[in-house]
Amino acid sequence: MQTITGLFDNHADARRAVNALESEGIPSSDISIVGRGEENDSNASEGAAAGAGLGAVVGGAGGLLAGLGMMAIPGIGPVVAAGWLASTLAGAAAGAAAGGVAGGLIGALTDDGVSEEDAHVYAEGVRRGGTLVTARVEDNLAPAARVILSSDAAVDIARRREIYAGEGWTRFDESNPDYTDAEIAAERLRLRNLR
Repeated sequence: MQTITGLFDNHADARRAVNALESEGIPSSDISIVGRGEENDSNASEGAAAGAGLGAVVGGAGGLLAGLGMMAIPGIGPVVAAGWLASTLAGAAAGAAAGGVAGGLIGALTDDGVSEEDAHVYAEGVRRGGTLVTARVEDNLAPAARVILSSDAAVDIARRREIYAGEGWTRFDESNPDYTDAEIAAERLRLRNLR
């Protein structure tokens, strides 16, 4: 079993990647999506019911996207999420509230085999408005999943690390304030121009 992860600046591209993973035969239970939605997805701030509407927008076929719901991640803010990673984050948040173990998105990713260096970039990318898609796949499905999660629509994680580092960023810091919707829109435009 391998964990393969991709970051997308556009939530619609991330949704297409989820659909492509499911079409390759990767079970919905082995795929996760976490990100700040976009206004045209639906009124995601209305909660899990809105998240379920996102699945219908994608094409009405159940799957992972039909189960999208809202949650808050420390240092990132409100996100639309579904899948095993969302369940892990919800459990970590409940544990932290009860004085248990916390680790947030970085801990969940590194526990599943993502390098800590990449996990920090993924978390910062989600904080700045990106959408993370992660799949746990059997070895025989790994090549197809890699192609899907490294498509032209996906973020080049090494290049994104360079961009962030060039601005003085060193690692994800959950004490930083959440990005506002206006800041996310400006960041998406800025990054589109840097590709």
